Amino acid sequence: MAVWAIPAGLIGARVYGVITDYELYFTRGLDWTEIFKFWDGGTGIPGAVAGGAAGAWLACRRLGVNFAPVAGAAAPAVAFGQAIGRWGDWFNQELYGRPSSLPWAVEIDPAHRIVPYENFATFQPTFLYESLWDVAVGLAVIWAARRFLLTGDRTLALYTGLYAAGAAAIQTLRIDFAHDFLALRVDQWVLLAVCLGAAGYLAATAGRLGPDVVTGPPAVPAEFAAASPQAGPAVKSGEPDVSSGSGVSLTASGGDD
Repeated sequence: MAVWAIPAGLIGARVYGVITDYELYFTRGLDWTEIFKFWDGGTGIPGAVAGGAAGAWLACRRLGVNFAPVAGAAAPAVAFGQAIGRWGDWFNQELYGRPSSLPWAVEIDPAHRIVPYENFATFQPTFLYESLWDVAVGLAVIWAARRFLLTGDRTLALYTGLYAAGAAAIQTLRIDFAHDFLALRVDQWVLLAVCLGAAGYLAATAGRLGPDVVTGPPAVPAEFAAASPQAGPAVKSGEPDVSSGSGVSLTASGGDD
Protein backbone atom coordinates (compact mmCIF):
# COMPACT_ATOMS: atom_id res chain seq x y z
CA MET A 1 0.00 0.00 0.00
CA ALA A 2 2.89 2.35 0.72
CA VAL A 3 4.10 1.82 -2.86
CA TRP A 4 0.95 3.65 -3.96
CA ALA A 5 0.45 6.07 -1.07
CA ILE A 6 3.95 7.58 -0.81
CA PRO A 7 4.41 8.62 -4.48
CA ALA A 8 0.81 9.87 -4.59
CA GLY A 9 1.46 11.89 -1.43
CA LEU A 10 4.58 13.49 -2.93
CA ILE A 11 2.70 14.39 -6.09
CA GLY A 12 -0.22 15.82 -4.11
CA ALA A 13 2.11 17.88 -1.93
CA ARG A 14 3.84 19.33 -4.97
CA VAL A 15 0.62 20.07 -6.84
CA TYR A 16 -0.74 21.91 -3.80
CA GLY A 17 2.47 23.92 -3.46
CA VAL A 18 2.47 24.90 -7.13
CA ILE A 19 -1.19 25.93 -7.10
CA THR A 20 -0.86 28.11 -3.99
CA ASP A 21 2.38 29.75 -5.25
CA TYR A 22 1.74 29.69 -8.99
CA GLU A 23 3.51 33.02 -9.56
CA LEU A 24 6.83 31.36 -8.75
CA TYR A 25 6.52 29.12 -11.80
CA PHE A 26 4.21 30.69 -14.38
CA THR A 27 5.20 34.37 -14.28
CA ARG A 28 6.70 35.70 -17.50
CA GLY A 29 10.44 35.13 -17.63
CA LEU A 30 10.41 32.12 -15.31
CA ASP A 31 10.94 28.51 -16.30
CA TRP A 32 7.73 26.58 -15.66
CA THR A 33 9.64 23.28 -15.69
CA GLU A 34 10.84 24.20 -12.19
CA ILE A 35 7.57 22.69 -10.96
CA PHE A 36 9.18 19.26 -11.29
CA LYS A 37 12.05 20.15 -8.92
CA PHE A 38 10.20 19.32 -5.72
CA TRP A 39 13.51 18.83 -3.91
CA ASP A 40 13.95 22.63 -3.96
CA GLY A 41 10.93 23.07 -1.72
CA GLY A 42 7.42 24.20 -2.43
CA THR A 43 5.19 21.44 -1.06
CA GLY A 44 2.06 21.51 1.07
CA ILE A 45 0.85 19.17 3.80
CA PRO A 46 -2.84 19.34 2.77
CA GLY A 47 -1.88 18.12 -0.69
CA ALA A 48 0.33 15.41 0.76
CA VAL A 49 -2.47 14.03 2.94
CA ALA A 50 -5.03 14.19 0.13
CA GLY A 51 -2.67 12.57 -2.38
CA GLY A 52 -1.54 9.89 0.06
CA ALA A 53 -5.14 9.05 0.94
CA ALA A 54 -6.02 8.77 -2.75
CA GLY A 55 -3.07 6.46 -3.34
CA ALA A 56 -4.01 4.27 -0.38
CA TRP A 57 -7.61 4.10 -1.62
CA LEU A 58 -6.45 2.94 -5.06
CA ALA A 59 -4.22 0.32 -3.44
CA CYS A 60 -7.15 -0.95 -1.37
CA ARG A 61 -9.27 -1.20 -4.51
CA ARG A 62 -6.61 -3.28 -6.22
CA LEU A 63 -6.15 -5.53 -3.19
CA GLY A 64 -9.86 -5.91 -2.46
CA VAL A 65 -9.43 -4.40 1.01
CA ASN A 66 -11.93 -2.15 2.80
CA PHE A 67 -10.40 1.35 2.88
CA ALA A 68 -12.10 2.54 6.09
CA PRO A 69 -10.13 0.39 8.59
CA VAL A 70 -6.89 1.24 6.81
CA ALA A 71 -7.66 4.97 6.99
CA GLY A 72 -8.56 4.73 10.66
CA ALA A 73 -5.31 2.91 11.49
CA ALA A 74 -3.21 5.41 9.52
CA ALA A 75 -4.82 8.60 10.85
CA PRO A 76 -2.91 8.94 14.16
CA ALA A 77 0.32 7.84 12.50
CA VAL A 78 -0.06 10.62 9.92
CA ALA A 79 -0.51 13.14 12.73
CA PHE A 80 2.66 11.96 14.49
CA GLY A 81 4.51 12.03 11.16
CA GLN A 82 3.47 15.64 10.63
CA ALA A 83 4.70 16.49 14.13
CA ILE A 84 8.15 15.16 13.22
CA GLY A 85 8.15 16.79 9.79
CA ARG A 86 7.47 20.25 11.18
CA TRP A 87 10.91 20.26 12.75
CA GLY A 88 12.32 20.59 9.24
CA ASP A 89 11.08 24.20 9.33
CA TRP A 90 13.21 24.78 12.40
CA PHE A 91 16.33 23.48 10.67
CA ASN A 92 15.53 25.55 7.57
CA GLN A 93 14.51 28.60 9.65
CA GLU A 94 11.32 29.13 7.69
CA LEU A 95 7.57 29.42 8.24
CA TYR A 96 7.96 31.15 11.60
CA GLY A 97 5.60 33.69 13.13
CA ARG A 98 5.56 37.32 14.15
CA PRO A 99 8.44 38.92 16.11
CA SER A 100 8.25 37.96 19.76
CA SER A 101 10.14 38.31 23.03
CA LEU A 102 8.52 35.29 24.67
CA PRO A 103 10.90 32.94 26.52
CA TRP A 104 10.35 30.23 23.91
CA ALA A 105 10.75 32.55 20.91
CA VAL A 106 13.18 31.21 18.30
CA GLU A 107 16.16 33.16 16.99
CA ILE A 108 16.33 33.51 13.21
CA ASP A 109 19.57 34.24 11.37
CA PRO A 110 19.64 37.59 9.48
CA ALA A 111 19.86 35.75 6.16
CA HIS A 112 16.49 34.08 6.81
CA ARG A 113 14.57 37.06 8.16
CA ILE A 114 11.62 38.23 6.11
CA VAL A 115 11.24 41.81 4.91
CA PRO A 116 10.39 44.09 6.73
CA TYR A 117 11.43 42.24 9.91
CA GLU A 118 15.20 42.30 9.36
CA ASN A 119 15.83 44.19 12.61
CA PHE A 120 14.08 41.61 14.78
CA ALA A 121 16.01 38.64 16.13
CA THR A 122 13.43 36.35 17.74
CA PHE A 123 10.08 35.18 16.38
CA GLN A 124 7.09 33.01 17.24
CA PRO A 125 8.00 29.33 16.63
CA THR A 126 4.82 28.46 14.75
CA PHE A 127 6.37 25.18 13.58
CA LEU A 128 6.74 24.19 17.24
CA TYR A 129 3.11 25.05 17.92
CA GLU A 130 1.94 22.95 15.00
CA SER A 131 4.22 20.07 15.99
CA LEU A 132 2.77 20.01 19.50
CA TRP A 133 -0.75 20.30 18.10
CA ASP A 134 -0.16 17.34 15.78
CA VAL A 135 0.98 15.20 18.73
CA ALA A 136 -2.15 16.19 20.64
CA VAL A 137 -4.30 15.36 17.59
CA GLY A 138 -2.73 11.91 17.26
CA LEU A 139 -3.33 11.11 20.93
CA ALA A 140 -6.88 12.48 20.79
CA VAL A 141 -7.72 10.38 17.74
CA ILE A 142 -6.42 7.19 19.39
CA TRP A 143 -8.43 7.93 22.54
CA ALA A 144 -11.64 8.82 20.70
CA ALA A 145 -11.45 5.82 18.36
CA ARG A 146 -11.25 3.48 21.35
CA ARG A 147 -13.63 5.34 23.61
CA PHE A 148 -16.43 5.79 21.07
CA LEU A 149 -15.71 2.76 18.83
CA LEU A 150 -15.30 4.98 15.77
CA THR A 151 -15.29 3.36 12.37
CA GLY A 152 -12.20 3.92 10.26
CA ASP A 153 -13.78 6.57 8.05
CA ARG A 154 -14.99 8.54 11.07
CA THR A 155 -11.55 8.24 12.69
CA LEU A 156 -10.02 9.74 9.55
CA ALA A 157 -12.62 12.52 9.54
CA LEU A 158 -11.85 13.31 13.19
CA TYR A 159 -8.14 13.56 12.41
CA THR A 160 -8.64 15.85 9.42
CA GLY A 161 -11.03 18.10 11.31
CA LEU A 162 -8.83 18.48 14.37
CA TYR A 163 -5.66 19.02 12.36
CA ALA A 164 -7.29 21.57 10.06
CA ALA A 165 -8.76 23.56 12.96
CA GLY A 166 -5.43 23.89 14.75
CA ALA A 167 -3.41 24.58 11.60
CA ALA A 168 -5.84 27.31 10.51
CA ALA A 169 -5.51 29.02 13.89
CA ILE A 170 -1.70 28.82 13.86
CA GLN A 171 -1.65 30.33 10.36
CA THR A 172 -2.79 33.64 11.89
CA LEU A 173 0.69 34.02 13.43
CA ARG A 174 2.64 33.45 10.21
CA ILE A 175 4.33 36.38 8.44
CA ASP A 176 5.65 34.65 5.29
CA PHE A 177 4.07 35.70 2.01
CA ALA A 178 0.84 33.98 1.03
CA HIS A 179 -2.06 34.82 -1.21
CA ASP A 180 -5.05 36.04 0.74
CA PHE A 181 -8.76 36.45 0.26
CA LEU A 182 -11.08 38.44 2.53
CA ALA A 183 -8.31 38.99 5.08
CA LEU A 184 -7.50 35.28 5.36
CA ARG A 185 -4.66 33.34 3.77
CA VAL A 186 -5.67 30.91 1.03
CA ASP A 187 -4.30 28.07 3.16
CA GLN A 188 -6.65 29.10 5.96
CA TRP A 189 -9.65 28.97 3.65
CA VAL A 190 -8.66 25.48 2.53
CA LEU A 191 -8.17 24.32 6.12
CA LEU A 192 -11.47 25.81 7.24
CA ALA A 193 -13.25 24.08 4.37
CA VAL A 194 -11.64 20.77 5.38
CA CYS A 195 -12.61 21.32 9.01
CA LEU A 196 -16.24 22.06 8.14
CA GLY A 197 -16.39 19.09 5.78
CA ALA A 198 -15.03 16.76 8.44
CA ALA A 199 -17.46 18.10 11.04
CA GLY A 200 -20.35 17.63 8.62
CA TYR A 201 -19.31 14.07 7.87
CA LEU A 202 -19.05 13.21 11.57
CA ALA A 203 -22.49 14.70 12.18
CA ALA A 204 -24.03 12.84 9.25
CA THR A 205 -22.60 9.49 10.37
CA ALA A 206 -23.17 9.91 14.11
CA GLY A 207 -23.98 6.65 15.88
CA ARG A 208 -23.00 4.48 12.94
CA LEU A 209 -21.02 1.30 13.53
CA GLY A 210 -19.33 -0.33 10.58
CA PRO A 211 -18.01 -3.86 9.90
CA ASP A 212 -14.54 -2.74 11.04
CA VAL A 213 -15.78 -2.18 14.60
CA VAL A 214 -15.97 -5.24 16.85
CA THR A 215 -18.71 -4.79 19.45
CA GLY A 216 -18.57 -8.22 21.03
CA PRO A 217 -16.72 -11.52 21.07
CA PRO A 218 -15.99 -12.93 17.61
CA ALA A 219 -18.50 -15.38 16.19
CA VAL A 220 -17.45 -19.03 16.43
CA PRO A 221 -18.06 -21.13 13.30
CA ALA A 222 -20.66 -23.85 13.86
CA GLU A 223 -18.32 -26.72 13.16
CA PHE A 224 -15.98 -25.57 15.95
CA ALA A 225 -18.83 -24.80 18.33
CA ALA A 226 -20.16 -28.38 17.85
CA ALA A 227 -16.79 -29.76 18.93
CA SER A 228 -16.65 -27.56 22.02
CA PRO A 229 -17.47 -29.18 25.41
CA GLN A 230 -19.88 -26.30 26.09
CA ALA A 231 -21.85 -26.92 22.88
CA GLY A 232 -23.93 -29.79 24.26
CA PRO A 233 -23.76 -33.27 25.76
CA ALA A 234 -20.56 -35.10 24.92
CA VAL A 235 -20.69 -37.99 22.48
CA LYS A 236 -19.61 -41.24 24.05
CA SER A 237 -16.66 -43.00 22.55
CA GLY A 238 -17.62 -45.73 20.11
CA GLU A 239 -21.15 -44.40 19.48
CA PRO A 240 -21.99 -42.88 16.12
CA ASP A 241 -22.83 -39.19 15.94
CA VAL A 242 -26.22 -39.15 14.22
CA SER A 243 -26.01 -35.39 13.69
CA SER A 244 -23.08 -35.81 11.33
CA GLY A 245 -24.87 -38.08 8.94
CA SER A 246 -26.52 -35.28 7.01
CA GLY A 247 -23.52 -32.99 6.95
CA VAL A 248 -22.59 -29.88 8.92
CA SER A 249 -25.07 -27.04 9.17
CA LEU A 250 -23.58 -23.55 9.11
CA THR A 251 -25.38 -20.59 10.62
CA ALA A 252 -24.73 -17.11 9.21
CA SER A 253 -23.28 -14.81 11.81
CA GLY A 254 -24.43 -11.63 10.09
CA GLY A 255 -20.98 -10.01 10.05
CA ASP A 256 -17.95 -9.76 7.80
CA ASP A 257 -15.06 -12.21 8.11
